[in-house]
Amino acid sequence: MDSCVPLPMEPKVLQEITEKAKDYALMHGICMRRKDAFDRDALHFAPFLLLPSAFPKGEFERACQLQTILNELMHKVAHDREFLIATLAQTVKVDEFTRRLVDIYNTVAQEGVAQNVSLGLFRSDYFLCCGKGVIQQVEFNSIASSFGGITSYLYKAHKFVLGELGRKDLLDRIPENNSLSGLSGAMLEAHKIYNQPKAVILFIVEDVTYNICDQKFHEFKIREMNPDVFVERKTLTEVANEGHLDNQKRLFVDGKEIAVIYFRCGYSPDQYPSEREWDARLMMERSMAIKSPSIHYHLAGTKKVQQELALPGTLERFCDDPEKIKSIKSIFTGLYTLDKGEEGDKSVAMAMKNPERFVLKPQREGGGNNTYGDDIPPFLESIKDSEERNAYILMDRILPPKTMNYVVRPGHEKAELKEVISELGIFGYVIGDQNRIISNHQVGHMLRTKLSHVNEGGVAAGLGALDSVFLVDVEKCCEAPCTDLDGCCQ
Repeated sequence: MDSCVPLPMEPKVLQEITEKAKDYALMHGICMRRKDAFDRDALHFAPFLLLPSAFPKGEFERACQLQTILNELMHKVAHDREFLIATLAQTVKVDEFTRRLVDIYNTVAQEGVAQNVSLGLFRSDYFLCCGKGVIQQVEFNSIASSFGGITSYLYKAHKFVLGELGRKDLLDRIPENNSLSGLSGAMLEAHKIYNQPKAVILFIVEDVTYNICDQKFHEFKIREMNPDVFVERKTLTEVANEGHLDNQKRLFVDGKEIAVIYFRCGYSPDQYPSEREWDARLMMERSMAIKSPSIHYHLAGTKKVQQELALPGTLERFCDDPEKIKSIKSIFTGLYTLDKGEEGDKSVAMAMKNPERFVLKPQREGGGNNTYGDDIPPFLESIKDSEERNAYILMDRILPPKTMNYVVRPGHEKAELKEVISELGIFGYVIGDQNRIISNHQVGHMLRTKLSHVNEGGVAAGLGALDSVFLVDVEKCCEAPCTDLDGCCQ
């Protein structure tokens, strides 16, 4: 797909518009703290694309429409105890982190769940498949789904850039993005359900937060939408030291009652450096506070569950609407078990023979955890006779179309023209309990773009850049199917 404006730009124009875009980002909080030059009191603009990236309008709209269907599906999955336990049975034998989460899940279930209502702030991620010209799901995020805040401002920056380039005629192709107000409103709705006006919303955060603006925008938006509701930020360690449950299982941290817990941390083993942090997670799950995510929503977002849902007949367990089932199946790419046994052995052999066609994924969030291409065979060889295989799934590699765009990074004077690929994320939220769904909405989107030859694309990890959608009317994403992998996933 072509760029929204002709490339390359004339050098003087490029330099001027890059400086304006940087200033816009800085003045509007499209920023992060730099890991390589950390300063509590300083911000740098987040890596971004100078121009919005083309994305087929029909596929973008389909992804948006699918979100409420996926929200409902994951809500039902999360509340199916038998399915979760069975699906993760082999994983917990070898994956200590997932086992600890399941232990908390079992403990709370045995004691009796104090708070039946859960809040899911979800993001479903997609690549546009070059072979098929349609979206294919990369993963479904149920914890710490980031960049809903910053990207709610970035699309305005891209409208500003196109306006400065004299292309106001293109502005209506950049869709509105209300993810910040949507996600913040969801937390306020959960706060209202908790029905204690003086109780606060608790953000669980890292010891050091680099993606600070994205988190703070949610806090500020909550305060703007309802000045009577306050937000507290605490680490897991601080909750362990300052928190307690009363005899009604209400959670108090530093003397304040907690109505809603929003986890922006807690998805990675290194975020639990001692038993104290695990104790804090269990205490929160035992509490009356409404969690985002609750422990069962967290488990529903694991890669193993994603792989299991792609198996024939599984979706029918959770949905009896043939059209919904068809629409969900249409976004699934190939997902294969690596569990020890006949099916797992077939997957291993398939990956060893054609490793370039696959991605190896553990049960982890946060980016930088996957294994690709030529790195797959030696890794599989090292674990092929071990139960450790059960901690991973195998997924078809999706090859999105490549485009040209300018990458703007802090510390780099000039924007660099690079070949890139983009990943679309759709935000949604669901609130409900075992018996009903109270609210279910799609609320916004994000686009994350990376160099075409780079495997991982996490912005917070320094591997990708933030972007905006530029809608185009195309029947296929490229003139011919991608030949890098024999036609990708055709």
